[in-house]
Amino acid sequence: LGGGPGGKVEWGEGLEDALRRELREEVGLELLEIRFALVQEALFSPEFHKPTHMLLFNYFAKGEGAVRPNEEILEWAWLPPEAALTYPLNTFTRKLLLRYLEGPCG
Repeated sequence: LGGGPGGKVEWGEGLEDALRRELREEVGLELLEIRFALVQEALFSPEFHKPTHMLLFNYFAKGEGAVRPNEEILEWAWLPPEAALTYPLNTFTRKLLLRYLEGPCG
């Protein structure tokens, strides 16, 4: 199931700094106009590769630069948000996308 880039926050690193670092490392984009979207809790979700308890801090942002996926990304597509709903997204990514489509206030 598909999801977006993400990763762990390093010790002493702020959430937005972690977001910028992970997107730069995983897809080569610099982020502009970052805004908080929502927090989701993944409690032993079968959609992840191992049982774990995660808090997912989700943001919206504009990307700048060319997409250059790293070795962690097996497949990717760049498409309008409405079209992404036709893809096999995990439930957490789908919820974030639906929040985005609700409009600026979410």
